[in-house]
Amino acid sequence: MATYPDDAIIRVRDLTVGFEDNLILDRLNLDVKRGEILGFVGASGAGKSVLTRTIIGLMPRRSGSIEVFGVNMNDADEDTRRAVERRWGVLFQHGALFSSLTVRQNIQFPVREFINVSERLLDEIAIAKLAMVGLKPEVADRFPSELSGGMIKRVALARALALDPEIVFLDEPTSGLDPISAGDFDQLVMTLQRTLGLTVFMVTHDLDSLKTACNRIAVLGDRKVLLVGTMNDMLASQHPWLQAYFHGKRARAVIA
Repeated sequence: MATYPDDAIIRVRDLTVGFEDNLILDRLNLDVKRGEILGFVGASGAGKSVLTRTIIGLMPRRSGSIEVFGVNMNDADEDTRRAVERRWGVLFQHGALFSSLTVRQNIQFPVREFINVSERLLDEIAIAKLAMVGLKPEVADRFPSELSGGMIKRVALARALALDPEIVFLDEPTSGLDPISAGDFDQLVMTLQRTLGLTVFMVTHDLDSLKTACNRIAVLGDRKVLLVGTMNDMLASQHPWLQAYFHGKRARAVIA
């Protein structure tokens, strides 16, 4: 098992991703530390979700390496890759619940993919994960169309937690939520991170989330990571985009 400075649980080196002539990420480097909540921020269309999807294997890379738990995902065989994938959970943008499945079935989906367990245990897992995200058992038999936006995000988080992962990827988890619901979701993520010892990789535009929930922040720009550090590091940076983002009109009430 490889070891890295600061106990990096995810290590991305010289990652290049593109589509035909459109280069999205260009020799990007990033470490995610074990047990932290890392906020990943950048302009719309900069490639934040592309990086997430590339790390979890949903998008191909042109070059570079991605190592998770010390495993080089580029060279891993199918069994090794599946063993690593079982150790992470993903909350996709907008929740991405299966509309034709109930909440119970959505949460059970990753368990069925990786583990052969009884229907009784599957039901117990679904109810337990709902409780972890603050939802009552009766929600289990609803369909996504019957849920509010905040409930959809919580169910999606419950599904991400179904296999008791060590890493959770959150792609814009508070987008579309009102400020109170977004704040409650941030508190939920922080509580779960502490109690379960999770490492959280959170793509977000939400300044409140960056200030309240994140231990460190990584900024994507010009196809690379421009800066990684604390909120104070972000505020001290003289980079034009960081100045506009963290000191602009919309930032004043949050950062003050």
